[in-house]
Amino acid sequence: MSGVQKVAIQAEEAGQRLDRWFRQRFPQVTQGRLEKWLRKGEVRLDGKRAKSASRIEAGQIVRVPPLPAADDARPPAGPKPQRLSAAEAADLKARVLYSDDTVIAFDKPAGLAVQGGSGQSRHLDGMLEALKLGAAERPRLVHRLDKDTAGVLLLARSAAAARALTAAFRAKTTQKVYWALLSGVPRQKRGLIDLPLAKRQTGAGEAVTPAEEEGKPAQTLFRVVQTYKDRLAWVVLMPVTGRTHQLRVHCAALGTPIVGDGKYGGRAAFPDKPGLPKTLHLMARELALPHPEDGTTLRVVAALPPHMAESWQVLGFDPEQGDAALDGLLSYAEGLSHSPRRGRGV
Repeated sequence: MSGVQKVAIQAEEAGQRLDRWFRQRFPQVTQGRLEKWLRKGEVRLDGKRAKSASRIEAGQIVRVPPLPAADDARPPAGPKPQRLSAAEAADLKARVLYSDDTVIAFDKPAGLAVQGGSGQSRHLDGMLEALKLGAAERPRLVHRLDKDTAGVLLLARSAAAARALTAAFRAKTTQKVYWALLSGVPRQKRGLIDLPLAKRQTGAGEAVTPAEEEGKPAQTLFRVVQTYKDRLAWVVLMPVTGRTHQLRVHCAALGTPIVGDGKYGGRAAFPDKPGLPKTLHLMARELALPHPEDGTTLRVVAALPPHMAESWQVLGFDPEQGDAALDGLLSYAEGLSHSPRRGRGV
């Protein structure tokens, strides 16, 4: 029998379910045994009871009870590398927006999952060997985007960089800017959506819903950039907090779901006219944060993904107006005591 272990969650492991983490760290521990440990409180997360579905964060400590000899701990297996053709590997490298010895900024396409999960056989985490860019080790994930959200995703090129970047995300020293196309036009041209959110189990799986009393605080700044008649609106979004599906739920709560978001907008998320791509119209347009090496501001911007560029052309929207709208939103945020700063880009 091994003794009790206290294992720290690494930056590249953050965001996944506790039971999935266990399967990677201790692959011979069955789900049944893990559930028994959890019920008895033998497995704890930062000293507290946890559930299989608990989401883990970098730096948290997992108490692991004594393991039988057959279940001895193994090093983290990590995702199984996926085979890529030369063309696929070249496409991944072409999506690098910025790189240095510490970080890589990657332009994630819509439809590509960041990590594996139920029904996800292909995901970015399994493709990172192709993004080593001459380094000895594969880059590490430090945050995530939803599968259908396109745009800027940061990767760390070392464990030290991963820790620094993860700390920046947790300390909210990052500035995230999103562009979205809404079905409908918000009543206000700009504002702060302050609506707590909670995760709930539904018949179709897990979903996030507004929850005034028991939900976690969630705030999103928004500004309308352009509109198409009274049917559609292009908005700049800045999340003050970082809850799961926050932007999608907040936009739906305004009565203007993001185009293509059937999960939270239902039929209303698919306007009949004009004919637009059915894909989720949400992108991580810009990300700014302190560089892990010298603390200077690193700002990276992604271009519109193909399906949104097509919609912008159909609707007659001018992408250059987004920057002016962001400047106005930053001024508005400063007046509300939310004062994100816009750094110099690369």
